Amino acid sequence: MENKEPLSPHIQIYRWHISSLVSITHRITGIINIIAVTLICLWASFLLFGESKYENIDIFFNSYFGKFIILGVTWSFLFQILSEIRHLIMDLGYGFEIRTTKITGLIVIFGSIILTITFYFIGKNFI
Repeated sequence: MENKEPLSPHIQIYRWHISSLVSITHRITGIINIIAVTLICLWASFLLFGESKYENIDIFFNSYFGKFIILGVTWSFLFQILSEIRHLIMDLGYGFEIRTTKITGLIVIFGSIILTITFYFIGKNFI
């Protein structure tokens, strides 16, 4: 006899929650951060080849695309940090109520955006 009922919620009836968005984004930013740290180490290793090789990389980071990449990686690191703090608090046994998970998820999302903007203004010497 074949079971025709799905074992998990079907994609058409499943509703997204803040917790699922934060969880998926946490995993994606983890992968981005591993790649970013690797590239930062490679970029720093260009110092071994002389100043002229290092300046070529610096030209890229002064372009609009390079600045966009820097802002994106900054947001990624900040999101990961705030999400890890959220997970640490949950590992201690707190914050499992539905209302609390929604609030902490929103804090992670908006907090990372606000901190990225704050770091940008600090870098521009506005603050």
